[in-house]
Amino acid sequence: MSETSRRVAFVTGASRGIGKVTALTLAARGYSVVLTARTLKTGERFEYSNVARVSDFKTMPGSLEVTERAIRSAGGEAYSIRMDLLDRDSIHAAVRDAESVWGGIDVLVNNAIYQGPGTMDTVLDLRVEDLERLFLGNVVNQLALVQAVLPSMLERGRGCIVNMVSQAAMMDPPRPTGQGGWGYGYASSKAAFLRLAGVLAVEHAGQGVRFVNVEPGFVLTETMEERGLTEQFAKQWGGAPPEVPAAVIAWLADDPEAEAWQGKTVHAQELCKKLGLLEGWPPAAGTG
Repeated sequence: MSETSRRVAFVTGASRGIGKVTALTLAARGYSVVLTARTLKTGERFEYSNVARVSDFKTMPGSLEVTERAIRSAGGEAYSIRMDLLDRDSIHAAVRDAESVWGGIDVLVNNAIYQGPGTMDTVLDLRVEDLERLFLGNVVNQLALVQAVLPSMLERGRGCIVNMVSQAAMMDPPRPTGQGGWGYGYASSKAAFLRLAGVLAVEHAGQGVRFVNVEPGFVLTETMEERGLTEQFAKQWGGAPPEVPAAVIAWLADDPEAEAWQGKTVHAQELCKKLGLLEGWPPAAGTG
């Protein structure tokens, strides 16, 4: 494949969940996919506790090597790079590495989030240092990633940046954290990140780059299951498979009609259903 014909997607948090399925979906559409996450190899252990009072240092299903193997076995191109949202040097190194291998990035999917204490702590339990890490991972260093990728897009006059946001940033929780609600730390960091796409759309209007937020809704992923959050949230919010937001992200990256969403927030489950982007979803009544 020539450098001029290659389309490159850079997907963060691609070791599992929405990121993994998005990478697979974009690869199936012909993208060469750069896969990034902190879990490079199967069996690696990290801290997954979302509150400060306990530790949950463990392995999780999935890894970049698993995602890459799945893409390559289907005939696609993938390149894995370890990247940690709390380590800005790793972010800049990942972009340099990706561009040295395949050239400019055409699609950036900011899917990864900070995982660790503070995410689901109550306000009185929230430690300032944990809130600082939340904003570092969910806002500051994701901005650094955008700043690293965007100049090349603007120079070439094309590109798409998709920022994954959350309903938690748009409304008050229906219940306290731990009872079906969410913590201030997570919600406030995602609220700050939600503002980025709209500002970028104004600052770079008419320059050929699309900026859009995707709110996936409640999605049933391996991480939710492993962290024991599926039952807590499913009764309130239902749920969809990760293929739903993945289909929406691919549509936003490729379809000219997606320009109507420039600078806006797409509610993935609503749009997927409206446009019929995923065959068989939602399931017919009585089959789901």
